[in-house]
Amino acid sequence: MKPTLTKGWRLISVTLICLSLLVLSACNGSGNEQSKNGEPVSPSKGDITLVIGAYSVAKDAFAKLLPKFQAEWKAKTGQTVTFQESYEASGTQARAIAGGFEADVAVLAMEGDMDKIKKAGFITHDWKKAAPSNGMITRSIAVLGTREGNPKGIHDWEDLTRKGIKVLYPNPKTSGGAQWDINAIYGAGLKQSELKTGKKDPAYAKAFLERIHANVESLDKSGRASMAAFEYGVGDVIVTYENELISRIKQGVHYEIVVPKSTILIENPAAVVDVNADKHGTRKVAEAFVEYLHSEEAQRLFADFGFRPVDEKVMQEVKNNFVIPADLFDISYLGGWDYVRKTLYSPKGVWYQVLAGL
Repeated sequence: MKPTLTKGWRLISVTLICLSLLVLSACNGSGNEQSKNGEPVSPSKGDITLVIGAYSVAKDAFAKLLPKFQAEWKAKTGQTVTFQESYEASGTQARAIAGGFEADVAVLAMEGDMDKIKKAGFITHDWKKAAPSNGMITRSIAVLGTREGNPKGIHDWEDLTRKGIKVLYPNPKTSGGAQWDINAIYGAGLKQSELKTGKKDPAYAKAFLERIHANVESLDKSGRASMAAFEYGVGDVIVTYENELISRIKQGVHYEIVVPKSTILIENPAAVVDVNADKHGTRKVAEAFVEYLHSEEAQRLFADFGFRPVDEKVMQEVKNNFVIPADLFDISYLGGWDYVRKTLYSPKGVWYQVLAGL
């Protein structure tokens, strides 16, 4: 049976999340005052608060990263930085910031979510050109996670279509991670059709996605929520970020990582939210924080949590920790994010046709 979605409760949940984030913003404890004309007063001589709006999967790494940046900034400027942190599904977080949650820095699962904030007018600079690696701070790939010993014999995407296999991935309406999962499955379907016929066949890819989706147990709101359900015992196999499984395995949880032959390269961006940083007088520290996320120290820490570094030097140091899939593709193989949003996730797109059984 395909999972059902309770639209009313989902809308209520998102509304409550946005309201809570707005309350957090209103309670910003940075202590920055504004002049009579509304321009921010420089906070350089006092302590400062930086508001971080991030996707849920980044939380564990940030628990280590933020204190390191605090110490570095204190040594450099004498100023104490405190953080107000919000972690939500990437799509939910992006909508909250675009709707008024006053995050100074956005750290999201995908480029498309960052673009929502830019289109809403809160990011005014070219965030992809303002930082190395086109604004991306981490990479990963979409993989399959199984119970210890891989009892169901899962080896590739095709195994997820077998009768009786219970699959987990989150809801792409709210989760950036889920969109990466769907992109990976759909792209793998295109790769299969290309191998069989010599050209990409969208109908074949849609049918492939339908066959896997027929075995999905539930659609959680975020990648982290889906992972929590899997840890609770729901499902036989989870489609998720490679780093999520690596992090859990390092914590002593006995999972197996299955890397499909064809899968997608995941890239996660970070950017200063210009309107909010200028309003709060936090631009200098916000820009320094985003720059720090690209530093070798931060990249090594991300690698400790299973992310693939965007810094090439650090990636060379840890490359033996990661499997390179035989047929790895990126978002450009699917036509780029604008095409993917229109083709897969528009109201009449492939994903919604699959969801509705059309």
